[in-house]
Amino acid sequence: MSGPPASLPARIRELRTERKLSQDRLAVAIGVSKSSVQYFEAGKLIPQEGTAQRLDKVFGTGSEIQGLAKTAHEDLRPWLRPWVEHERRAVLLRAWEPTLIPGLLQTEEYMRLVFAAVPSNFGRLDDVVATRCSRQAAVLDRKPPVEMAVMVEESALHRGPPEILKAQLAHLVDISHRPTVRIRVVPDAAGIHAGLGGSLALATMPDGRRFGYLDDLLQGRVATTPRDVLELELVWEAVNELALTADQTRDMMLRIINEQ
Repeated sequence: MSGPPASLPARIRELRTERKLSQDRLAVAIGVSKSSVQYFEAGKLIPQEGTAQRLDKVFGTGSEIQGLAKTAHEDLRPWLRPWVEHERRAVLLRAWEPTLIPGLLQTEEYMRLVFAAVPSNFGRLDDVVATRCSRQAAVLDRKPPVEMAVMVEESALHRGPPEILKAQLAHLVDISHRPTVRIRVVPDAAGIHAGLGGSLALATMPDGRRFGYLDDLLQGRVATTPRDVLELELVWEAVNELALTADQTRDMMLRIINEQ
């Protein structure tokens, strides 16, 4: 009986090793940078169609890599694809999360924990992780960098195994030192407030247009009408009034790390 199909990152790494190609040589052969090959193998980037075709040609694998890449791209659900495009083009991204660390700031170990808890991800965990890592790279590694303002409920900083949380909080502390990233915590003492209805995200485009995004257990929804976006912005502002400063937030995360 054959085992489950290999994930895209593992398969690229396996084929490169079998053919005794260094990452440098493979990068030259398919016309990308060495860092791109490293990202492919780490699951932080999904090859685009042309790159997948060149990988298949170099490996002599027919259309195997193209098929795996297509599947990985399709893991972006139809309702999520427009939002991912907004993420990639936005000059300002705002996010509020009452229960978890926001996806764009999650470490791979943390996101694996989150995705593994969802029954529908069984058997495709590597692919959904690769898809999210690709989204992260498209936003966080952009030049020029996007402005990000993120708020999270204090309880999210304590949810999860200590060893994974410690690394996750250290990552937040590290990325919070970037001049374009502001991370702020809403303390549990804030009590009942407008943001407890669920997570939300807002994207401001270069031309000033604004879009919102909401998620639920089945699917997400992109808010495009001025009225809907305004409703989300009003919730954002209400939560913003309750959040600690970025420095206070960093101090809180460092304290939690030291207590682990």
